[in-house]
Amino acid sequence: MNIVILAAGQGKRMHSNLPKVLHPLAGKALAAHVIDTARSLSPQRLCLVYGHGGETVRRTLEAPDLAWALQEPQLGTGHAVQQALPHLSPEGVTLILYGDVPLIQAATLQKLLHAARDGLAILTVELDDPTGYGRIVRDGAGRVVRIVEQKDASAGEKTIREVNTGIMALPTARLDEWLARLSNDNAQREYYLTDIVAMAVAAGLPVNTAHPAGPWEVLGVNSKVQLAELERIVQRRTADALLEQGVRLADPARLDVRGTLSCGRDVFIDVNCVFEGLVELGEAVEIGPNCVLKNARIGAGTRLAAFSHVEEAVVGPDGAIGPFARLRPGTELAAGVHIGNFVEIKNSRIAAHSKANHLAYVGDAVVGSRVNIGAGTITCNYDGANKYQTVIEDDVFIGSDTQLVAPVTVGRGATLGAGTTLTGDAPPDTLTISRVRQVSIPGWKRPQKTRK
Repeated sequence: MNIVILAAGQGKRMHSNLPKVLHPLAGKALAAHVIDTARSLSPQRLCLVYGHGGETVRRTLEAPDLAWALQEPQLGTGHAVQQALPHLSPEGVTLILYGDVPLIQAATLQKLLHAARDGLAILTVELDDPTGYGRIVRDGAGRVVRIVEQKDASAGEKTIREVNTGIMALPTARLDEWLARLSNDNAQREYYLTDIVAMAVAAGLPVNTAHPAGPWEVLGVNSKVQLAELERIVQRRTADALLEQGVRLADPARLDVRGTLSCGRDVFIDVNCVFEGLVELGEAVEIGPNCVLKNARIGAGTRLAAFSHVEEAVVGPDGAIGPFARLRPGTELAAGVHIGNFVEIKNSRIAAHSKANHLAYVGDAVVGSRVNIGAGTITCNYDGANKYQTVIEDDVFIGSDTQLVAPVTVGRGATLGAGTTLTGDAPPDTLTISRVRQVSIPGWKRPQKTRK
């Protein structure tokens, strides 16, 4: 089997410099959705026909299994498929897909391929308002005889509700012959792929149809309005799937999954949360409102409070994160770690039952178990050119407003007094203080503003 994906259009109505097929839907380019579905069918050859924004499209979607055919200029769908012919195996069936129709399902395409086993098969759908679509014209016996485009349809043909989705499967051996016979004698002066349907009928080849699970599968994107409509469809379907799996969603309409989200039992997700890349939530995880998680793994029983951001990080079980916490790439938290409001962790490992409950920055650090990091504490890990590591061993207590100037080690059981600036190692089981001696000056008065 060959699969050809047509993705050469400019998409003028998108009003964007980004090629239409690269606009994101659920965190992935429109064409990438189609390519992934095509791959699931295990085609012998997979070819993408590109044109507008060519180099950007190739650079974004390039893959070893993907052949590329340039359509320049763009003279219609029939002309586009002609460009792909040199890349196709002459045996079997060729399936035609579209890079701006991203929601088509593999199960629907399997039905279409089955319908094409003895001829040509078209994916059709009935619409209450078929305006703009090519109509499926059938004879008195219900057989498909041709497809007529909206601009070429008669008044009677425009009343037909069964429309062509553009997706079809046909014998590859006949494709070359039929494409060579296409004409652009039509309202748009283009070579319509749909004209080969009449050629198949004339050749006595059966023309069969298959239908998607719903019209949403074959909706295309030609504007930002349509893109937004498809985004809501995808997100609602994702939300429904999560609900079926037992996830509790505060509001299924206020969830955005822009990648893959897997959840254990009894997970709760509050409103306006965004999940990007690969996110795993363990059993009984609770995600508060307005959280953003990207490529993150959250252990069972952990709670993320409102407005927390977790990116490229791992959080162990039974943790407490936020509100307003930020876990940056390279963060690894063990069991029972507490990271509170306005605390930022970057490229650091924090062992079990340690806590930094408010207003702290821990970067490039290794933190032991049962450590308390006081408010206002920061690791000074960057000297303007290089980054250095801070090591804080088990059972350390760090007082508020402490600066640890890396590289530095705080020994096991050590205590750092509030306001300490640590520039050398702190010995274990010892109080270390670095602060100016307190002095009170009697009779001192504040400077007064000079009057003019």
